[in-house]
Amino acid sequence: MAEQAKSVLVVEDDREINSLIGAYVEISGLGHRAAFNGANAVRTAERETPAAVVLDLMLPDIDGYEVCRRLRANPATAKTPIIILSALGGEEDRKRGRECGANEHLTKPFDPDQFMRVLKDHVGLQQSG
Repeated sequence: MAEQAKSVLVVEDDREINSLIGAYVEISGLGHRAAFNGANAVRTAERETPAAVVLDLMLPDIDGYEVCRRLRANPATAKTPIIILSALGGEEDRKRGRECGANEHLTKPFDPDQFMRVLKDHVGLQQSG
């Protein structure tokens, strides 16, 4: 069973996509918390450090790169795995993701099985099967 501390913060402004990603997070055995903009994501992560952050880059207020930098700058979230999940998947986007400190960069549309594997790898859950 997933403990409260093993929750994943999904930062995605499209509510349907946020729910969809959250469903895959829950299938992976983790809790799901939603943030629909960058400022809320940073506040939420600072209040209760998530097991991981799934981060879109195109947000309505501050972009995902800035969210990533702010999370890395805070000692409480500096080591939290950050998985970028965005339609922006070019080499420049990936480079900027690495520079801000993201652990992974997956592109939309995404493969659910690959997403869940990456998530489990970063959160340290045992693979079932």
